[in-house]
Amino acid sequence: MTAARQVAWKPAIVAALAAFLVAGTGGALTRLGPWYFALNKPWWQPPGWAFGPAWTLIFGLIAASGAVAWHRSRSASARRAIIAAFALNALLNMGWSLLFFHLQHPDWAVIEVAFLWLSIVVLILVVRRSSDRAAWLLAPYLCWVSFASFLNFTIVRLN
Repeated sequence: MTAARQVAWKPAIVAALAAFLVAGTGGALTRLGPWYFALNKPWWQPPGWAFGPAWTLIFGLIAASGAVAWHRSRSASARRAIIAAFALNALLNMGWSLLFFHLQHPDWAVIEVAFLWLSIVVLILVVRRSSDRAAWLLAPYLCWVSFASFLNFTIVRLN
Protein backbone atom coordinates (compact mmCIF):
# COMPACT_ATOMS: atom_id res chain seq x y z
CA MET A 1 0.00 0.00 0.00
CA THR A 2 1.37 3.38 -0.93
CA ALA A 3 1.87 6.17 1.59
CA ALA A 4 -0.92 8.20 -0.08
CA ARG A 5 -3.38 5.31 0.33
CA GLN A 6 -2.40 4.88 3.98
CA VAL A 7 -3.01 8.59 4.61
CA ALA A 8 -6.39 8.34 2.85
CA TRP A 9 -7.54 5.73 5.37
CA LYS A 10 -6.53 7.68 8.47
CA PRO A 11 -9.55 10.03 8.51
CA ALA A 12 -11.91 7.09 8.00
CA ILE A 13 -10.32 5.18 10.89
CA VAL A 14 -10.38 8.23 13.15
CA ALA A 15 -14.01 8.95 12.24
CA ALA A 16 -15.02 5.33 12.90
CA LEU A 17 -13.22 5.29 16.26
CA ALA A 18 -14.80 8.61 17.26
CA ALA A 19 -18.27 7.35 16.28
CA PHE A 20 -17.65 4.14 18.25
CA LEU A 21 -16.55 6.16 21.28
CA VAL A 22 -19.60 8.44 21.18
CA ALA A 23 -21.99 5.53 20.60
CA GLY A 24 -20.34 3.49 23.35
CA THR A 25 -20.48 6.34 25.82
CA GLY A 26 -24.13 7.02 24.99
CA GLY A 27 -24.86 3.33 25.36
CA ALA A 28 -23.09 3.16 28.71
CA LEU A 29 -25.14 6.12 29.94
CA THR A 30 -28.39 4.49 28.83
CA ARG A 31 -29.90 2.67 31.78
CA LEU A 32 -33.17 0.93 31.06
CA GLY A 33 -34.35 0.07 34.54
CA PRO A 34 -37.58 0.21 36.50
CA TRP A 35 -37.64 4.02 36.26
CA TYR A 36 -37.64 3.96 32.46
CA PHE A 37 -40.13 1.11 32.14
CA ALA A 38 -42.54 2.90 34.52
CA LEU A 39 -42.67 5.97 32.27
CA ASN A 40 -45.82 6.51 30.23
CA LYS A 41 -44.83 6.36 26.57
CA PRO A 42 -46.83 7.03 23.43
CA TRP A 43 -48.30 4.12 21.50
CA TRP A 44 -46.21 5.09 18.47
CA GLN A 45 -42.82 4.72 20.18
CA PRO A 46 -40.74 2.19 18.23
CA PRO A 47 -40.02 -1.12 19.95
CA GLY A 48 -36.88 -1.20 22.06
CA TRP A 49 -35.05 -3.52 19.67
CA ALA A 50 -35.27 -0.89 16.87
CA PHE A 51 -33.07 1.68 18.60
CA GLY A 52 -29.81 -0.31 18.40
CA PRO A 53 -29.93 -0.92 14.64
CA ALA A 54 -31.11 2.65 13.97
CA TRP A 55 -28.25 4.19 15.97
CA THR A 56 -25.73 1.77 14.48
CA LEU A 57 -26.70 2.86 10.97
CA ILE A 58 -26.75 6.52 11.96
CA PHE A 59 -23.31 6.40 13.59
CA GLY A 60 -21.95 4.63 10.52
CA LEU A 61 -23.31 7.42 8.33
CA ILE A 62 -21.91 10.06 10.70
CA ALA A 63 -18.45 8.48 10.45
CA ALA A 64 -18.72 8.26 6.66
CA SER A 65 -19.77 11.91 6.52
CA GLY A 66 -16.77 12.95 8.58
CA ALA A 67 -14.34 11.01 6.43
CA VAL A 68 -15.83 12.31 3.18
CA ALA A 69 -15.87 15.91 4.41
CA TRP A 70 -12.28 15.62 5.61
CA HIS A 71 -11.07 14.26 2.28
CA ARG A 72 -12.93 16.91 0.31
CA SER A 73 -11.94 19.85 2.52
CA ARG A 74 -9.63 22.33 0.87
CA SER A 75 -7.88 23.91 3.83
CA ALA A 76 -6.70 23.41 7.38
CA SER A 77 -9.30 25.91 8.59
CA ALA A 78 -12.06 23.88 6.91
CA ARG A 79 -10.78 20.72 8.64
CA ARG A 80 -10.69 22.54 12.01
CA ALA A 81 -14.31 23.64 11.48
CA ILE A 82 -15.29 20.06 10.64
CA ILE A 83 -13.61 18.72 13.78
CA ALA A 84 -15.17 21.44 15.96
CA ALA A 85 -18.66 20.79 14.58
CA PHE A 86 -18.36 17.03 15.07
CA ALA A 87 -16.92 17.48 18.59
CA LEU A 88 -19.73 19.80 19.67
CA ASN A 89 -22.30 17.43 18.24
CA ALA A 90 -20.69 14.44 19.97
CA LEU A 91 -20.79 16.18 23.35
CA LEU A 92 -24.44 17.09 22.90
CA ASN A 93 -25.27 13.58 21.71
CA MET A 94 -23.72 12.02 24.81
CA GLY A 95 -25.23 14.76 26.98
CA TRP A 96 -28.73 13.79 25.96
CA SER A 97 -28.20 10.20 27.12
CA LEU A 98 -26.70 11.50 30.35
CA LEU A 99 -29.70 13.72 31.07
CA PHE A 100 -32.49 11.41 29.94
CA PHE A 101 -31.31 7.99 31.07
CA HIS A 102 -28.49 8.39 33.58
CA LEU A 103 -29.84 11.38 35.53
CA GLN A 104 -33.45 10.38 34.75
CA HIS A 105 -34.50 13.87 33.71
CA PRO A 106 -36.42 13.71 30.44
CA ASP A 107 -37.55 17.28 31.12
CA TRP A 108 -33.93 18.51 31.04
CA ALA A 109 -33.23 16.28 28.04
CA VAL A 110 -36.07 17.87 26.04
CA ILE A 111 -34.30 21.22 26.42
CA GLU A 112 -30.90 19.76 25.58
CA VAL A 113 -32.20 17.93 22.52
CA ALA A 114 -33.03 21.29 20.93
CA PHE A 115 -29.32 22.14 21.10
CA LEU A 116 -28.43 18.67 19.78
CA TRP A 117 -30.79 19.20 16.84
CA LEU A 118 -29.27 22.62 16.11
CA SER A 119 -25.78 21.13 16.28
CA ILE A 120 -26.77 18.64 13.57
CA VAL A 121 -27.99 21.49 11.37
CA VAL A 122 -24.68 23.32 11.97
CA LEU A 123 -22.78 20.10 11.25
CA ILE A 124 -24.63 19.69 7.95
CA LEU A 125 -23.85 23.28 6.98
CA VAL A 126 -20.18 22.93 7.91
CA VAL A 127 -19.58 19.66 6.03
CA ARG A 128 -21.59 20.91 3.05
CA ARG A 129 -18.85 23.49 2.42
CA SER A 130 -16.60 20.54 1.60
CA SER A 131 -19.04 17.98 0.23
CA ASP A 132 -22.73 17.77 -0.59
CA ARG A 133 -22.48 14.00 -0.16
CA ALA A 134 -21.12 14.41 3.38
CA ALA A 135 -24.05 16.69 4.20
CA TRP A 136 -26.63 14.25 2.78
CA LEU A 137 -25.11 11.42 4.81
CA LEU A 138 -26.25 13.33 7.91
CA ALA A 139 -29.88 13.65 6.79
CA PRO A 140 -31.00 10.39 8.50
CA TYR A 141 -29.38 11.61 11.74
CA LEU A 142 -31.33 14.87 11.57
CA CYS A 143 -34.55 12.97 10.83
CA TRP A 144 -34.01 10.49 13.67
CA VAL A 145 -33.19 13.21 16.21
CA SER A 146 -36.23 15.18 15.02
CA PHE A 147 -38.37 12.13 15.72
CA ALA A 148 -36.58 11.45 19.02
CA SER A 149 -37.11 15.08 20.06
CA PHE A 150 -40.84 14.75 19.57
CA LEU A 151 -40.80 11.42 21.40
CA ASN A 152 -38.86 12.99 24.30
CA PHE A 153 -41.34 15.90 24.42
CA THR A 154 -44.29 13.50 24.38
CA ILE A 155 -42.83 11.42 27.21
CA VAL A 156 -42.37 14.57 29.29
CA ARG A 157 -45.95 15.61 28.56
CA LEU A 158 -47.33 12.14 29.45
CA ASN A 159 -45.45 12.04 32.73
